[in-house]
Amino acid sequence: MRTHSFLSASVGRALWLLTASASATAAATAAAADWSPVSWRRKSVHQDVVYDDPAELATVLSKLEHLPPLVAPGEIENLKKLLQEVAEGKRFLLQGGDCAELFDYCSQDPIQNKLKVLLQMSLILVWGGRTSVVRIARMAGQYAKPRSKPTEMVNGTEYVAFRGDNRLLGAYFHSAATINYVRALLASDFADLHHPESWNLQSEHWNLEHVRNPDVRKEYQAVVSQLPEANHATRTADVFMSHEGLMLEYETTLTREVQTPRNAAPSAGAAADGSAPPPPQPPTKSYNLGTHFLWIGDRTRQLTGAHVEYFRGIANPIGVKVGPSMQPDELVALLNVLNPDKEVGKVTLITRYGAGKVREYLPGHIRAVQGSGHKVVWCCDPMHGNTEAVASGVKTRRFEHIVAELTEAFEIHGELGTHLGGVHCELTGEPVTETIGGSNNLGEADLSTNYQTFCDPRLNYTQSLDVAFLIAKYFRSRRASQSPTPPAQSEAVPAPSL
Repeated sequence: MRTHSFLSASVGRALWLLTASASATAAATAAAADWSPVSWRRKSVHQDVVYDDPAELATVLSKLEHLPPLVAPGEIENLKKLLQEVAEGKRFLLQGGDCAELFDYCSQDPIQNKLKVLLQMSLILVWGGRTSVVRIARMAGQYAKPRSKPTEMVNGTEYVAFRGDNRLLGAYFHSAATINYVRALLASDFADLHHPESWNLQSEHWNLEHVRNPDVRKEYQAVVSQLPEANHATRTADVFMSHEGLMLEYETTLTREVQTPRNAAPSAGAAADGSAPPPPQPPTKSYNLGTHFLWIGDRTRQLTGAHVEYFRGIANPIGVKVGPSMQPDELVALLNVLNPDKEVGKVTLITRYGAGKVREYLPGHIRAVQGSGHKVVWCCDPMHGNTEAVASGVKTRRFEHIVAELTEAFEIHGELGTHLGGVHCELTGEPVTETIGGSNNLGEADLSTNYQTFCDPRLNYTQSLDVAFLIAKYFRSRRASQSPTPPAQSEAVPAPSL
C-alpha cells in the first residue's frame, strides 16, 4: 500500500508538472503583451516583505519612481553580450559578495576590500584559464534575504530570522553611493591589472603567510610568480552589480521603459536603390535600472508566482537558483517562460545542491536543458547547499564541502559535454572567521574570533583566493591534458585537488 501510495503521488506530481509546464509555456507565448512592471501583483508573492504602514509605503514608492536610474541600459546590454560569450565557453563568470549587505558596509574600506578580492580572484582565473573573466559583484542592492524559517536558534535562544535591511529609500541611496564609489575606483588606476600591487589587500606584494601548509604555500607561490603572464588578457577590469530580486515593490519602481542602446539594436540592410537607409529607431524595452543583473532565489521561482512574472518581462540578464527541489521538466518550463525567444546567455542557471548531491541532480538538469534548445550560462554556487550549524547553533560552512561541490560540478559538465561557465560565492575582503577550513586551517574553535555575518557564513579573503587558485589549477590541468604535445615546464601542474 505504501508503494502504491508513493507511485500515485509520483504520477500525480508528474501530471501536475506536465500540466503546469504546458500551461506556463502557453501563457508565456500568448500573454507576452499583457506583461507590465506591475503585472506581478496579480500573482502570489512568496517571501514577501510586509510593511506596517501602507500609506507610508505608497509615499516611499512614489518617491523612488521619480529618482534617477542607478545604471545605464548600455551597461546592461554590454553585460548581456559578455554573458553570451560565457554561455559559448569563451569567458568565465566570477560572481561574489556579501550574503546580505548592511547599510554600514557602504563605506570606503569595505567597498575597496570587496573589489580588491574580486580583482585578485579574477587575475588568478585569467592566468589559469587563459580566458577573460566577467566580474559581477553581489553588491549595491543585496539588502533583503529570503529565509527558510521565520526564526532561528542561537545558543539555545530563539530569534526572529534576519531578513536584511528593508528600508527602501535607504536601500536606494546606499546603492547609489556604492555604485558611485565603484565607478570612481574603476575609472582610476585602482583596477589596472598591470599594477595589481595597488589593490593588494595584504601588503605591497602577494603575501602568503596565511598559508600554513608549506607544500600548499610553495605551490601558491609558483602560481603568484607567473601572474604577470595573465595581464596580456586585459588592461582594466569592469565590475557589474547584482542582487537577488526579492522586494518586487522596490524593483518595480526602478523598472523603466527606455530605448534600447543603438549598439544593441538590429541594423537595417541597404535600400533597394543601394542607398543607405536612415538608422532604425531603437525599440523600447523595460530595463531594471537599479542594477545590471538580478536573480530569482530557489524559494521564489514558482512557475505561476509573482517573481517569475516580473522577471519574464525585464530586458536585464537574469539568474535562477537551481536546487534539489527543481524537477528537470519544471526547469525547462521555467526557461520557456523567462526566455521564450531562447536568447543565448539571457539566463544564468546557478546550481546549489550541496556536496555529495550534485551527481544526483545536476545530470538530469543538464540533459533537460540540452534537449530544450536553450543555451544558458551554467554557474556553480557551492555555498548555499553546504550550510550547517555547529553544536552552539552558529551557522558555518566547511571549505572541503565547498570544494567538493565545485569538483563534482566540473566533472559532470565535462562528462556531459557542457561548459561550467562560472562560480557564485558569498565572500568578503575582511578577515572574518565564518567558514571552517581553507589554507589558513580555520577550525570550529576559531569561529568566534571574528564572526561578523548577520545571515549566512562567507569566505574570507584568503579562502576566496583559495577557491580561485583551485579553479585555476583545474583549468591548467585540463588544458595540459588536452594538449597534443607535452606542456612547457611553466605549464606543468600537479593533478588538481579541485
